[in-house]
Amino acid sequence: MSRCSIAFAALLVASLAPARAAQTVWTFDNLSRIGGIPVKVEGNPQLIESPVGKAVRFDGKDDALFFSDRPLVGAKTFTIEAIFRPEGGDFEQRWMHIVETDPVTGLDALPAGTSDPNPRFMFEVRIKDGSWYLDAFVNSKAGSKALIFPEKLHPIGPWYAVAQTYDGKTYRMCVDGVLEGEADVPFTPHGPGHVMVGVRINHVNWFKGAVAKARFTDSALPPDQLLKLPK
Repeated sequence: MSRCSIAFAALLVASLAPARAAQTVWTFDNLSRIGGIPVKVEGNPQLIESPVGKAVRFDGKDDALFFSDRPLVGAKTFTIEAIFRPEGGDFEQRWMHIVETDPVTGLDALPAGTSDPNPRFMFEVRIKDGSWYLDAFVNSKAGSKALIFPEKLHPIGPWYAVAQTYDGKTYRMCVDGVLEGEADVPFTPHGPGHVMVGVRINHVNWFKGAVAKARFTDSALPPDQLLKLPK
């Protein structure tokens, strides 16, 4: 086979191979720039050392990080993951808010409350008797869905790896690689916007705890490829 034929065959194989997923990792090891995005600090979050590496700790009162850009713009499928540690505090805590900015009003959310029309992804926790349970939420112009299971409690204190995924049909939520729930939901890709970690983006329901890492992938990862806690 000629060199030209070999090159053409290689090009053909490459064109038939599935596109590689785009992935962005945010490591919370500083308070100025995370994942290549400038960060605006609110309150006095603390950079700490932990068994999972450096992390940012939030006091549940007025600590937060605002990101001037966001991942997963235009993604039709997704995986959103984080390594975090809840530390008690108020019952409702909204600790990661990824939002599409309204192109008409310029708003990321309504000034008050927890219900607004903006497409968004949320990670939340509910605190109950020394334990917590996860709330994952997706909203787009096509529909919305919350995955929340109060019976699936986890003790406060340890670090956890959490994930929400969408494969084009089914929305799923996992804690430490274990599926906690799923539901079919229609979804349309998000536009540009912002991210808030430590509180909902309109400063409702502050988070008490720490975040060490987040990862964003534009495909639905299987459980064996999700973030895991270091051994």
